Amino acid sequence: MPLPRRGALAALALLLATPAPALAARLQARDVAAPQAYEPADSLEGNYLAAYIAGASRDTAAAASYYREAVKGDPRNAELLERSFVALLADGAIPEAFRAAERLTSRDGSNGLAQLSLGVQKIKAKQYQGARQNLQRGGRGAAADLTSTLLTAWSFAGAGDAKKAFETINKLRGERYYNVFRDYHAGLIAILVGDKVEAERRLKAAYDADRNTLRIVDAYARFEAESGRPDLAVQAYQDFDAVLPRHPIVRDALDKLKAGKSLGQLVTSAQEGAAEVLYGLGSAGTSQGDELPAVVYLRLALYLAPEHPLALLTLADTLERMKMPDRANEVFARMPAGSPLKLNAEIQIGLNLEQMGKGEEAIAHLDQVAKTYPNDVDVISALANVQRSRKKYAEATETYSKAINLIGTEPARNYWTLFYFRGTAYERAKDWPKAEADLKKALELVPAQQPTGRAQVLNYLAYSWVDQNINIDEAFRMLKQAVDLQPRDGMIIDSLGWAYYRLGRWDDAVRELEKAIELKPGDPTINDHLGDAYWRAGRRLEGKFQWQHAKDLNPEPEDLAKIEAKLKDGLPELDKPAATAEGKPTPDQPEMPKGAPAPTEPPAMGTEPKNGG
Repeated sequence: MPLPRRGALAALALLLATPAPALAARLQARDVAAPQAYEPADSLEGNYLAAYIAGASRDTAAAASYYREAVKGDPRNAELLERSFVALLADGAIPEAFRAAERLTSRDGSNGLAQLSLGVQKIKAKQYQGARQNLQRGGRGAAADLTSTLLTAWSFAGAGDAKKAFETINKLRGERYYNVFRDYHAGLIAILVGDKVEAERRLKAAYDADRNTLRIVDAYARFEAESGRPDLAVQAYQDFDAVLPRHPIVRDALDKLKAGKSLGQLVTSAQEGAAEVLYGLGSAGTSQGDELPAVVYLRLALYLAPEHPLALLTLADTLERMKMPDRANEVFARMPAGSPLKLNAEIQIGLNLEQMGKGEEAIAHLDQVAKTYPNDVDVISALANVQRSRKKYAEATETYSKAINLIGTEPARNYWTLFYFRGTAYERAKDWPKAEADLKKALELVPAQQPTGRAQVLNYLAYSWVDQNINIDEAFRMLKQAVDLQPRDGMIIDSLGWAYYRLGRWDDAVRELEKAIELKPGDPTINDHLGDAYWRAGRRLEGKFQWQHAKDLNPEPEDLAKIEAKLKDGLPELDKPAATAEGKPTPDQPEMPKGAPAPTEPPAMGTEPKNGG
């Protein structure tokens, strides 16, 4: 959903990441690291520093724990209490956060976030007049005005006062996103109070202004379907599907409409309507990079509507971005069983387990999900991705084949990643003919509008040819094309440099490999390649230095043994010139090290879209 300017959200993040001046002045500089277990420190200063470090690293659980302890040590410190309140909200400790909000507002009635939270608490309890009082006392500004106005309108709707609800929401005027947000919520309110004429007018206005936001499309299509116009609903969903294909909510709605089933309305209570306001703010905050404020809004949304599927999905997605896959999985597990997003959540749980180093658990989880959904391409490909990540290449190729068998003989272009990933798995399993066929198919399918993906396929196929000393001229052209598409990708530039090396053009190889090192200095294989190029170019001291650096970067065991051999003896002398007059390698060209890097791969597929908003 559209959202006010980023600054209003970013201000919340500062509460967790910036030291409180009054308290910071009491602290002496020292090296402090937050412990792994959230055991209280021995002093106020220790708890505060631990909380500050946790907040700066976006560890909401640790921040909440240490701020809680710090407040015990200095209960009169208002600034510390506010930080504790925000940390508790972000961590989902909602009842405790509400108690902190009450203490804050008793000291400072203008604290906007505290008043918002107490207003949300009262909306949940259907204490609508009290909620409006809290919302009116909050801070000013674009975000506060928009949020307060919409929630106030929903409070009137909850009390059955349609006139006041529309009078309140009609105060929102100005920029385009205000108008879209206003009409969307006015339409939902109109449905709740039984004004179908106003509902149609408002939802149609919102839909005409923004046909690419799922929530608006879904609300409009549901209303039209429930009003006896399923053809308009189908058209709206199909138009959205053309922009963002295969969204689970859209697919589920179209299946139900085809079967003549009812979709129901998006919002059926004032509480759900208020949750929709907060979900919209949180979703947009996530897309703008304001993760911590977004988490706060999403936690409040889920307090009002615990089974809001997109709020759950967006919160979990945001926690993933904050490098908290374990907390994300806790949220994914809360996805309602009947939601079209349930399978998506199960897939993400498996992928997060892999990220957490629990590879076997991830495979077991995804294998079970795949047995439950044996015809779902996304879950099968996710299982294959984890198998490939765990270097179970033979098993991965079999699993990818199951997914490919489901997409038919004329696959859509968006399935290029299936062939690409299976091709890389075949290559690692030493089955080059099948790998080459898949990589060529991926190159045929990958859309020109995806330059990153196209560059990666070009790189992998061309690099593999160079590795085998075949199709050198074509590989060289493909690598130059890949570099043109992704000029800042160190791995692709490394591939081009290595192609020059294979051609015996040592100075050109050095030039490109030095560029690659600048872009990816910590990669052991690129450093190893540059060492080889230096050696062949006659810069042997620099070559040994580069090999030593590669050794220090923890290369794979088989690569380490080769690097150590080169540090001891250097590279063998060439019996013949490295390249012919036409630039083609001679039979005596030294073999490419078997530890050459696999070209970069795109993120694991099978989970799109994670955020439906």
